[in-house]
Amino acid sequence: YRVPALDKRLVTERTRAEARLIHAARKGGVHTPVMRDITDDTIVMEQVQGTLLTLDLSDNNVREAGRMVGLLHSAGIMHGDLTTSNLIVRGSDRKCVMIDFGLAQVTSEIEQRGVDIHVLFQTLESTAPERSEDLKAAFAEGYRETFPGVGEVITREHEIRQRGRYL
Repeated sequence: YRVPALDKRLVTERTRAEARLIHAARKGGVHTPVMRDITDDTIVMEQVQGTLLTLDLSDNNVREAGRMVGLLHSAGIMHGDLTTSNLIVRGSDRKCVMIDFGLAQVTSEIEQRGVDIHVLFQTLESTAPERSEDLKAAFAEGYRETFPGVGEVITREHEIRQRGRYL
């Protein structure tokens, strides 16, 4: 329970920060919804017509997601909640559209990029366990196309995964 004036200020700052990150990602080539209006507490944007990546996990779609994440990371942004539910396969052109930048940050840290990919890989493992290795490989192929530091980030993702396991 925050003081109303403080709450209003925090909501305004977070809304503006999210809008700035969406704009920066789009400027970096990432497919995002088009923002139509921004108020103190709301971002009005296009409704993307398509299917959540969660429901359409083909190698091609996951490869396209990898390309988008590579562009995002090349723009110096980490998503912060990179799951298959925050990627929409647009019906008109089959491009992956990234949504929900509420936890995104500007950073060039390898660790943060590794965490982004680790979260996505965990989602793939839980959503399609029997195909997760092939899907992760497809993602890495797409990521490699748009992010030059792929080796370092994938190595870091592996280290992050190992930290969470009891050997």
